[in-house]
Amino acid sequence: MIAKINSTLGPTLNNKWVRRFTSPSRFFIIAAVVLIIISFVREISGADDITSAGASGATLRFTVPLLMAGLGGLWSERAGVINIGLEGMMIAGTWLGAWFGFLYGPWTGLLAAAIGGSFIGLFHAFLTVKVGIDQAVSGLAINLLAMGTCRYLSGVYFVTNGGDINVSPQSMQPATFTVPGLSSALIKLEQTGIFFISDVAGIAAGLVTQLSYVTVICLLCVPITGWILWRTRFGLRMRFSGENPVAAESLGVNVYRTRFIALAVSGALASVGGAYLALVASNVYREGQTAGRGFIGLATVIFGNWRPSGVFAGSLLFGFTDALRVRQSTSVHAVILVVAFLGMAFAVTLALKKKWRTFVITSALSGLAALIYIQVKVIPDEFVTFFPNLTTILVLTFLSQRLRPPAMAGAPYRKGEEISV
Repeated sequence: MIAKINSTLGPTLNNKWVRRFTSPSRFFIIAAVVLIIISFVREISGADDITSAGASGATLRFTVPLLMAGLGGLWSERAGVINIGLEGMMIAGTWLGAWFGFLYGPWTGLLAAAIGGSFIGLFHAFLTVKVGIDQAVSGLAINLLAMGTCRYLSGVYFVTNGGDINVSPQSMQPATFTVPGLSSALIKLEQTGIFFISDVAGIAAGLVTQLSYVTVICLLCVPITGWILWRTRFGLRMRFSGENPVAAESLGVNVYRTRFIALAVSGALASVGGAYLALVASNVYREGQTAGRGFIGLATVIFGNWRPSGVFAGSLLFGFTDALRVRQSTSVHAVILVVAFLGMAFAVTLALKKKWRTFVITSALSGLAALIYIQVKVIPDEFVTFFPNLTTILVLTFLSQRLRPPAMAGAPYRKGEEISV
């Protein structure tokens, strides 16, 4: 049966562009080029904070909630169900994490968030897979229910325990660790100011200094998700359920059960991302704490071409801009120049491939970024907040023909019936 599924998936499993884009050698080459450009910009702009240990540590803390929401969306859509309810699942995770963290400690709070999120995911699966409600309507309903329910529960439980309807009582944060010897050595190397080397050292120092154990566990979800999706029978069945559920059913795959499991995992991942905000990034729940991160998580799924490594890259981009927004304004200004140089580098590759139309557009945008850097001395915070969304729009515009979403994601499916899209 597995061989039949492989042959049916065909183009999805043998996409040469996907393999080439996600190959380790290509990834490291792209990362090296980006770091060289950032190092050059740091030298000429004096914005040392863009590669500092503080900036990379802050980037990691902002990245993890987005990553967990994005992985939750990936699990859902790979199984064929669009999960717009990620925001509501994150909201529930922040409340459950804060309350149970306050009562029993942060690890219990994380566990409670994961269990609660999985039940919400199963509820979404029941509505969309079993009952047949429109997936977007079900997701929006979950978002609204989560906001209203958490506000009601805050008034019942938080007010009588030292908090109020908007803020929970403080809870303990999970333990952190610093890699002994390595952290101090990297910080010293960062302070030398050597081109490229100090930049790499600064970024690496932020990843081994005051690192939460929860952060490590969340980051491990990326390779684990990749292994499950592409190295296990369940992952193959899950992807098949999103590509062609009718054919999957004919080959003996229980599409309903597969989607229920995928959505339970999706809800658990998103809720843990919400609990991370309330337990690791801070030590309290605040109303509106997720700030639309569930929807940004959906954007990272598209940005990452429905692959775990791509979701991680998109989450890093969003997390980096969020981190810069709360740090030095000179760093935000320098990032505009980084964008200009990256655009120029991309334009060169387009010219070598003789893709002249895209080359002209990319060159014009790079020139515009350079002009903004020269003419505008202070970049508004609103632009920094919007920048990741703009990047996603550009990716969708230029790479739309190379994006490969699951063929039947969002399409209604009833067991024993043909799909009508």
